[in-house]
Amino acid sequence: MPSISSHGTDTPAASPAAEPFPATPGTVPPMARNRPLGWLMVITGAIGWLASGTLVLEKLAVLEDPNHVTACDVNPWISCGQVMQTWQSSAFGFPNMFIGIVAFAVIITVGMALLSGATFARWYWAGLQAGVTLGFAFVVWLWSQALYDIHVLCPFCMIVWAAMIPLFVWVTIRNVVHGVIPVPAGTARVLGESGWIITALLYVAVIATIFFAFIQVFVGTSGF
Repeated sequence: MPSISSHGTDTPAASPAAEPFPATPGTVPPMARNRPLGWLMVITGAIGWLASGTLVLEKLAVLEDPNHVTACDVNPWISCGQVMQTWQSSAFGFPNMFIGIVAFAVIITVGMALLSGATFARWYWAGLQAGVTLGFAFVVWLWSQALYDIHVLCPFCMIVWAAMIPLFVWVTIRNVVHGVIPVPAGTARVLGESGWIITALLYVAVIATIFFAFIQVFVGTSGF
């Protein structure tokens, strides 16, 4: 069970076997400490939850009125409504946005707990890592489907993508530098120092793939 710390410190456990890296608290990257990570989780969780909630409302409106025009139906290439009609939007037999509503609520709760001074056992962080990793993998799959199969972008879906990137990067780095994910100390140190660079590179990769997947729209040869 999670335990509550009255001081909210981020001091690593004393056992070298449990926490092989970092050797001292000062080597923990600022964003891998409880309070900064807590803020990151609350902010990204809130963004993802609001985007998912908006998609839920739009989905319910579409179910009620098949002719409903969603708030992000801009043109043939940018349309939440068109994406909602695809099988990928209900990959598990129900609308994907309901997963986001639940998952991002968990992220917000964990973030608020960290801000209040809570500390969690190693197994809890391992479970959170598994959840965030599966969520990120699912988002990558949806992103690839939107670009290379559906050929339509959903703006609110892209907001969820944007929220998942720093969330996945920093939860992973936190678990690396605190020894939940065992890696060599040198690797952990490099990852800890490169978190925002990795985040920026992932954003650039997403933007680049969108550009090249829709290059006919950007260069005006799509006929639209």
